[in-house]
Amino acid sequence: MATFPSARYYRDTYRNWAQIFKIMSVLWLVLAIFMTLPLMVLVIEKDPDAPAFAVSLLIILSATFTTWVLTRHVSLELKPWQMFILTAGSWTSISCFASLPLILGAPQLSFTNAVFESVSAITTTGSTVLVGIENLSDGLKLWRGLMQWMGGIGIIVMGIAILPFLKVGGMRLFHTESSDWSDKVMPRTGGIAKATLIVYAALTLIAILSYWLGGMLPLDAIVHGMTSLSTGGFANSDASFGAYADQPWLLWMGSFFMLSGALPFVLYIRFIRSSRSALWKDQQVRGLLKLLLAAIVILSVWRVLQGDDWFVSLTHVTFNVISVVTTTGYASDDYTLWGSLPIAAFFYLTFVGGCSGSTSGGMKIFRFQIAMLMLRNQLRYLIHANGVFTTRFNQQPVTSDISRSVVAFSFFFFITIAVLALGLAALGLDLITALTGAATAVANVGPGLGDIIGPAGNFATLPDTAKWLLCIGMLMGRLEILTVVVLMTPMFWRR
Repeated sequence: MATFPSARYYRDTYRNWAQIFKIMSVLWLVLAIFMTLPLMVLVIEKDPDAPAFAVSLLIILSATFTTWVLTRHVSLELKPWQMFILTAGSWTSISCFASLPLILGAPQLSFTNAVFESVSAITTTGSTVLVGIENLSDGLKLWRGLMQWMGGIGIIVMGIAILPFLKVGGMRLFHTESSDWSDKVMPRTGGIAKATLIVYAALTLIAILSYWLGGMLPLDAIVHGMTSLSTGGFANSDASFGAYADQPWLLWMGSFFMLSGALPFVLYIRFIRSSRSALWKDQQVRGLLKLLLAAIVILSVWRVLQGDDWFVSLTHVTFNVISVVTTTGYASDDYTLWGSLPIAAFFYLTFVGGCSGSTSGGMKIFRFQIAMLMLRNQLRYLIHANGVFTTRFNQQPVTSDISRSVVAFSFFFFITIAVLALGLAALGLDLITALTGAATAVANVGPGLGDIIGPAGNFATLPDTAKWLLCIGMLMGRLEILTVVVLMTPMFWRR
């Protein structure tokens, strides 16, 4: 005899989903607040894109208000499984809402292209389908930069700051989309959120002022300041940062600020509050700097041996290596023309990423470091079968939970790239485009390799289905794979 769910089951189901949408409505409100900035610019300039932003803002506010009214009486006591749905749902819905000005505005992108551009922005990937970026309205240029600034850390930090007021443990949300397992440097989640946001905003302001004093136009300085610290990579020119290739001081500034965004923000707080050596003592930071130094030296020597000027070579190699490793995705030059060694090197560097707890994507340097420690221990066991060895990272023992997490993430990271590359190849893309497109999407880097999606190209000519596959890859990469994969398992929904 068939049994039907009880009334209590339906009440619990409604309450569980209402809690999720209530918090999402707060994040939509944050998005709407930021959207008012480019709208004001367009209104002041009397630009024809202003109505597109006004209508988009009205749609978002309507959805926010309706959702809040329907869920306002629901108390918030989220369970861990709800956090996973909230994380994936927030990023997906915010990307869709953020695409509205691109659909309604001057570019009049198709729904697929608009969503691709906004997903790329919110996930700080930096891949673009736009051609003639220089001709966009100032409001749309600013909006592209703001989306990446929010995606870098702004929305996460605001979520951490807002959720405690709604009686939700905001740090749990942060952990579902960040690999940061560093010690807390402040006792309250709200304090961490506030301090992180202040540091992020301060560094962004310094970057903006530096670019402006270095010769950029005010709007270009604002957008590049936001997209450098967010390690996003959107620029106001089709040539990316190559528009300033003849101004080396700007390339060196860009290198510094991209690297700043790829370092753990919790260490900035610790540096300011107590320890002046916090950054250098961190094993992640040292590992990242050593990797960058090695890659820069090797590729600079390569270019000099090819007959290039040493300072020009050092400048462009430094900029592009840091851009790829930090998953920013700027390009000051078409490095696929440098030769076979640089092409192979940049492909490998695509997977690295910056530090845990930063705005960059990719594997994160600490996973490679822990993997090397695990490999070293395994070699020790082969020699001393009965030995007892302790693996330590940053003066702390690496527990079995962390080791399992590294192995699981690494496995799913490369499996995701492999499956995505197969899907792209099935759509008729060549091997280089399919493989590097999948890698750059999941690692949130931006440009791939080859003539189509390389640093001198873009993603506009790819089939719509390929763009949707890449959107999935970008979101999975930004949410660190497992947050999305767990939603695909039957046991998650059976609970």
